[in-house]
Amino acid sequence: MDSRASVPASSVRYLIGAVEKQGCDTTELLNEVGITTSELAGNTPISAYRYGLLYQRIMQLMKDESFGILSGGKMPNGSFRMMCLCILHSKHLAQALRRCSDFYEICRGPTIKPIVVKKGRYAKITFAPVSSIETSNTSLDEAFESMERVRTTLSMWHHFVSWLIGRRLALKAAYFTTSRPDDIEYYRTLFQSDVKFGQHANALVFPATYLDMPLVQNEDSLRSFLKTAPYQLLAMVDNDNSLKSRIISILGKDFSQEMFSAEEVASYLNMSVSTMRRRLADEETSFQQIKDECRKEAAITYINAPQLSFNEIASLMGFDEPSAFYRSFKKWTGMTPGEYRKHADYQTLSP
Repeated sequence: MDSRASVPASSVRYLIGAVEKQGCDTTELLNEVGITTSELAGNTPISAYRYGLLYQRIMQLMKDESFGILSGGKMPNGSFRMMCLCILHSKHLAQALRRCSDFYEICRGPTIKPIVVKKGRYAKITFAPVSSIETSNTSLDEAFESMERVRTTLSMWHHFVSWLIGRRLALKAAYFTTSRPDDIEYYRTLFQSDVKFGQHANALVFPATYLDMPLVQNEDSLRSFLKTAPYQLLAMVDNDNSLKSRIISILGKDFSQEMFSAEEVASYLNMSVSTMRRRLADEETSFQQIKDECRKEAAITYINAPQLSFNEIASLMGFDEPSAFYRSFKKWTGMTPGEYRKHADYQTLSP
């Protein structure tokens, strides 16, 4: 199995369709990121890296950082960076999420904002009209009309919160107002939790204890994060329901913090470490192999982003010293980072 992060072709078709509705020619956009019309028409997953590049170009073209997700209006370029700067010094996740909601209130354009609600042992991130303007239920319903938009929005917020606290936000469930789709297994793989449809709201439900967690990111890590955005918010795994894919999803794409141990991952999966190791052996792999593959693939993705320096990549990969990253990269690929970037075929080797 190719475990590289990917998204369904339908997600790309949704984005392209949304751009075309704005009267734009998408041929050049697809050419820029190397997505062919045959790939777009098929059902083979497309790499999250290329999807991220496409998303980035579309946001720049539309001058809207909320394009394709729930907001009810445009968010000018630079809004996400300013929101992050507003929340990075929060005492804990609960305060950060409240500040996100406040930011949407004063950011001209959006009519819908994320909110956090705590009830008993659980909390949820859901959406509500901004209070500074009048928003009818009809316009709110129109914002939720696309299942793809809702799924992308919840996934992005899930990955963003996980990045803020430096560990995967383990969900109890993901709620959707729409009826049960045909590809429900993809939803389960994506959110690694129970998924419920026909609910009263679209929401991410998780243990309330996460709200007390401190943020681990800072302005330096934000700068590197923004250079590859929205890749880390879009990275997903192949929908094959293997234990390997589930572990890749838990490990995520942010390696700037210490990676989860086998014991922590097994706990997330509600199984013993010995059971996890035995089931991985049945899939002809191991926990250490999966960790190495994840780091290798993330490193290749960042090397193929020319806007990142090798020192920045080393930091994104969690190495204290660039030299340690160089040694590891050569072990993974047989080339140094510099040799890889100069290699005539390195673009074709990208995820």
